[in-house]
Amino acid sequence: MDKNVGSADQIIRVVVGMVLVAAGVIFQSWWGLVGLVPLFTASIGWCPAYFPFGIKTCKTAN
Repeated sequence: MDKNVGSADQIIRVVVGMVLVAAGVIFQSWWGLVGLVPLFTASIGWCPAYFPFGIKTCKTAN
């Protein structure tokens, strides 16, 4: 499983994930759990949605 999420993409995912989780807590909604998905994909550096399309936002060593 090669990384396909770059550093800028990871930062965006962490920010969006934290906002979603915080909104879920503030509004007492289960939708805040959706924020765990971008946090998880940012932490492992791999996005399953990118895989079928061959998208990589990280720099590759050539």
